[in-house]
Amino acid sequence: MTDSNPSGTSPPPAMHLHHVHLFAVDIDAAVAWWREKLGGVVAFDGAFGGARNVFMEVGRGRLHLYDQPPRGAPGGAVHHVGIQTDDLPALHRRLAALGVPFRSGIREFGSWRYIMCEAPDDVLLELFQIDTDDMPPALARYFSL
Repeated sequence: MTDSNPSGTSPPPAMHLHHVHLFAVDIDAAVAWWREKLGGVVAFDGAFGGARNVFMEVGRGRLHLYDQPPRGAPGGAVHHVGIQTDDLPALHRRLAALGVPFRSGIREFGSWRYIMCEAPDDVLLELFQIDTDDMPPALARYFSL
């Protein structure tokens, strides 16, 4: 596959796969497992979106844990895959023009803006953009493109 823009639309803005977000039946045990077994380092542990979330660095990758057991959804323990971009409105327009349905408009929580859509096989995608200027340095580094 060499054509990265088969639809004839403008190319997507800069982005990368940032994290996988997992439901956790016992979030403390999950954090301990990722720390002990794979050397995970906690970058954030706090409330976000109405529940405790723990953001971890695991090697060069990132993992988010959500303090809630899986709800029996097709994805099982996988809540969503996070794709970070430097231009969320442009990515939203591009995907909408390609017929991708969204669950809502762009939502904002302080310096965090995101929108959710589904990829094939019932995979939930979080497309997000973050302004790191007002974040503590360690968290800004965690989210740097």
